[in-house]
Amino acid sequence: MGIEEKLPAGFMLTSVEVLAGYMRQFSVWPATFGLACCAIEMMAVGTPDYDIARFGMERFSATPRQADLMIVAGRVSQKMAPVVRQVYDQMPEPKWVISMGVCASSGGMFNNYAIVQGVDHIIPVDIYLPGCPPRPQMLEHAILELHKQIRSTKFGVNRKEAAKAAEAAALAATPTHAMKGLLA
Repeated sequence: MGIEEKLPAGFMLTSVEVLAGYMRQFSVWPATFGLACCAIEMMAVGTPDYDIARFGMERFSATPRQADLMIVAGRVSQKMAPVVRQVYDQMPEPKWVISMGVCASSGGMFNNYAIVQGVDHIIPVDIYLPGCPPRPQMLEHAILELHKQIRSTKFGVNRKEAAKAAEAAALAATPTHAMKGLLA
């Protein structure tokens, strides 16, 4: 009787997926997109006080082609929205997004025509980080939560399809009060 008969079905594939998920979670390279005051708190995570290097993320990428995590920190203006989308599109798969701060997540106190009322209207978001501005410890916690998502993402899961579904849902969402005037 060979070892294949003794192991449960799918054991090897499951083990490879678990190992790959574990390795992938500690090799995330963030592309920072600091747009406002939240960017200062995001930069603080790279200091020795918070030491993001222990999570394998010490290399903040200046180019989207070498990053797989976008941290959108701060309010996104209507003028900046196409740039955010372009940077996201240039990132290789699989890719993740953290929306840092209340302005990036929902427009914050800026409920007007110039500010996008949530970055999820432009790109799919994996983790929403509340606060004005959120503390560096909160960003570290969001990164740990993202690590759980990355670790549990199976091979063959099409993140592009999930992103397209999230994008379609965002486009079908009811426009905000400020946007109703623009659409009329």
